[in-house]
Amino acid sequence: MDQQIIKLTGLTKHYGTFKAVNELNLNINKGEIFGLLGPNGAGKTTTILMIMGLTEPTEGTAHVCGYNSTNDPISVKKHVGYMPDSVGFYDNMTALENLMYIGELNGIPTDELEERALEVMDIVGLSEDAIHKKTAAYSRGMKQRLGLAEVLIKKPQVIILDEPTLGIDPSGVKEFLSLIRRLSRERGLTVLLSSHHLYQVQQVCDRVGIFVKGQLLVEGNLDNLSKKLFSEKTHEVCISLKDEVEIPWREESALLQLGYIQNVLVDGKKIEITSVEDVTPEIVRFFVEKGYPVTGVQKKEYGLEDIYQKYFENNIREEIYP
Repeated sequence: MDQQIIKLTGLTKHYGTFKAVNELNLNINKGEIFGLLGPNGAGKTTTILMIMGLTEPTEGTAHVCGYNSTNDPISVKKHVGYMPDSVGFYDNMTALENLMYIGELNGIPTDELEERALEVMDIVGLSEDAIHKKTAAYSRGMKQRLGLAEVLIKKPQVIILDEPTLGIDPSGVKEFLSLIRRLSRERGLTVLLSSHHLYQVQQVCDRVGIFVKGQLLVEGNLDNLSKKLFSEKTHEVCISLKDEVEIPWREESALLQLGYIQNVLVDGKKIEITSVEDVTPEIVRFFVEKGYPVTGVQKKEYGLEDIYQKYFENNIREEIYP
């Protein structure tokens, strides 16, 4: 049975008449990477602040590792490592000095400080040269790695990352996300990752929640969300051929007679076919038996961008046409 590490029940935050977060119910399990996905201003950071006990909810509760974030924020902070979207360090100190100072503030015994600091910096991939370099000379990507080391030094059960890849180059983003996934798998860490970058969330998260205007519209893994949202959709297959077909294409009527086929669209070397059932093997067999040189078969799969846009559009439509 899954062990719930983060449990949010009816979590709500008002600023005057403005509802930043509205009746949020969400459970995140041990060892899971959960992506809180939504545009800027959706309420993601406000949610994180309530989870951390840094701001009180107007209504509802947040429990982390069994502790109530409002009533016992100190216990929550002992078990949670938080990295905001912009990490800051003392520029006149080296990375090692910064990290040892943070470790001391977190109550790590003095005789363990340097060893633990060096250990976590090695985990996040900071080189020997980088360790003794002043952070004023650090790039954005290096600062994010040091920020992750700062989170890890107190050995948390939960890591909360708020827009962690902001301002990092594409290669740095890929490395950082791989590091997060490896840490979660190897150490059983629970990760809550807040972001508005769909592709990055899709790369690393086990489940996602789509958050718009203070409301969690839907949550689940990509497979389940796709099936739920696009169950009424037809199946789409694109067949790529070596040579362009002649127009008008004489095989279209024969292909439609296979059954379940709804539509056939010819575009040069590509033939796009929609059907009410998945008949991909039958379609491929049809082309091979007819002697067409098939060079590729691509089935349409709905990714996070499709899912996000669909829920976002539905939400906007409901506001305009209630």
